[in-house]
Order: sequence, then C-alpha cells, then structure tokens
Amino acid sequence: MTRNTLKPGKEMNSWRCYFSKLMRLSVRWVRLCPWQVRGRRPGPLRQLWSYGKVVFNSLYFNILTNWDTVLDSIFEPVYWLVDNLTRWFGVVFVCLVIALTTSVVLIVYLCVLPRIVRTYPAHWILWHLCYGHWNLVNIVFHYYKAITTSPGCPPQEKTDIPTVTICKKCIVPKPARTHHCSICNTCVLKMDHHCPWLNNCVGHFNHRYFFSFCLYMMMGCIYCSISAKDMFLEAYNAIESYYQTPPPQFTSEEKFFHKGLLYLWVLTSSVAVALGGLSLWHAVLITRGETSVERHINRKERKRLETIGQVFRNPYHHGGIKNWKILFGVEKKSQWITRVLLPSSHPPHGDGLTWDCPLRKQDTMDTI
Repeated sequence: MTRNTLKPGKEMNSWRCYFSKLMRLSVRWVRLCPWQVRGRRPGPLRQLWSYGKVVFNSLYFNILTNWDTVLDSIFEPVYWLVDNLTRWFGVVFVCLVIALTTSVVLIVYLCVLPRIVRTYPAHWILWHLCYGHWNLVNIVFHYYKAITTSPGCPPQEKTDIPTVTICKKCIVPKPARTHHCSICNTCVLKMDHHCPWLNNCVGHFNHRYFFSFCLYMMMGCIYCSISAKDMFLEAYNAIESYYQTPPPQFTSEEKFFHKGLLYLWVLTSSVAVALGGLSLWHAVLITRGETSVERHINRKERKRLETIGQVFRNPYHHGGIKNWKILFGVEKKSQWITRVLLPSSHPPHGDGLTWDCPLRKQDTMDTI
C-alpha cells in the first residue's frame, strides 16, 4: 500500500526546520534540568549555568534571529551597567557641582571681595557687588530648578492626544518630540538629553532652567577669571618664589590667599571654556528649533530626502527670534527682564504633548 507524499516548499521546510530545532532545544533543556525528573533541587550555580547555556543556544535555534538581535542580546548587560552607573554617578556629579561652586564662592568672599573693597573706587565696588550677587542668585536658582523640575512624561492612560508611535519599552503612546530615556526608564517630553551633572533629563519643562544655568554659570566663571586676573598673576609669582633660597617669609593667611586665587582662576577659566562650547552648541540648536536628539534624526532625514530630490524642513522651526521666545516663555518685551534676566518659575510655552507647526500642508510630507 502506497501513501501519497507532498513535496514541501521552501516555506514548509523552514517551518519544519524551526520546529525540529525547537524540539531539540526542549530535549536539551530537559537534559540540563535532571532535577525536574529526579525530584531534587539544583544548586544556584548549576541552575545559573544551565540557564545561561539555554539562553546562549537559543540565539542559534531561532530562524528569525539576525545579527542585530544577537549583538543587542550580547550587549544588553553592558547597556544595563552603563545606565545604572550613570544613574548612581549622577548623585556624585551633583554633589561635585555644589562643592566646587561653594568653594569658588567662599574664595571670592574671603580673598577677592576684600581686595576689591580695599583698592577699587566706590562705583566699581558697587558694580562688583551688584553684578556678582545677581549672577550668583541666577546660578543657584536655575540649577536648583533644573535638578528638581521633572522634564515631563506622556500620560499613561488612554487619551485623545495625537501620537506618532508606541514606545517599545514603556508600551505607551509617544507624542511628537517624545523619546525614551533608558537611564530614567521613562519617556520624556521634548527630550534633549540626559545630563549627569543634573542627575535628570533635560526636557520640555526644565529645558529653560538647564540652558539658563549653563549661560549664567559661564558668565560667572568669566567674571571671576577677569576680575581675579591681576590677583592670580600676583599669587602665581608669589608661589614661584616659594622655591627661592632663602624663601620669602609668608604667613599662613598669605599662603592660603595665593593658593586660593590659583585654584579659583584655573577652575573658573576651565569651566568657562567648557561651558562656553556647550552653551554655544545649545544656542545654535535653540535657534534652529531642534533638540540634541532631533539634530541627529533631522540630519539623517535630510540626507534621505536629498537622495530622492526633496528638501527637508524642520516642522518645529518658527524662526530664530520666535524659537527663543518659545523657550523662555516670553510674550511681551518687559518679560525679557522679568522672565530671563531675573529668576522666574513660570511654565514653558505649551504642554509638551502637541506642537504648532508653522509649515504649509504640502510641506508636512517632509516632517520627521
């Protein structure tokens, strides 16, 4: 008696191969877990070793696996380690910023201001006192608000807010300009980046505080470097004379003054250069109506559209001056003083969920 056989095609062969490998994997798992048959509990090391072998072998017994999946699986522990270290080191970085800023302020009050009061004319003393304290208040206020203000997260419940995609990690709808932060383990509205010096994400509700802090800190460092330049040169020459024979006789207070000014000038000059570059970069992004994340996305989209003969237009670019007004929440000319030059905790423009796009309907095809 003969039996009709059906010649399987490529698709049927692939599925038979998949189920065959799956069965071999199941048999291997049973062999690796003899305690399930014999009724005894394994040791933790043997159980971990068996589980690791199954996980490793599963990479080769899945026909849907490609090299991207394999590399992501291999580097997943590295990503987890980096995210957790960044989260914990963020506390250390915040403490370091507070400690360095406090040390600079103490040296200014103990060394720089007394010299200014003794040697400068009255109008320059008044200017230093007013400008220095105004700058210090803005630095402290904006840094405190930047680290304590939440950048904003999309709502978890179902709403009628238009969304562009679903987050693969949060499994919640993502509005426009929203991105997932693996360090904070949540989606952030208008995410710019995760700043370890703030131990917080820079997003819609604290972007202004972050940029204002960078700007005022840079201005304060430049102010200290310029104001203490002559004192620094004097202190540097005095420190160089320590190694003469015989050495000059300086008191402990004078030595503290010399070393404090040297520390002050080197630290503030270095921070001024670093923050100057960072502030300039973010100023360019703000003028273009972009965030740091959108900068990379828009660059790729611009190259893609160039290959098909189209021009990319940023849908969130309202013009340079309008972009700055949106960031600072300025609507009237007087608010440049009350909301920019003076500390202000007013909310930003919009809710971070929906955005006004100044493009025409025919330009919406070029959005990101």
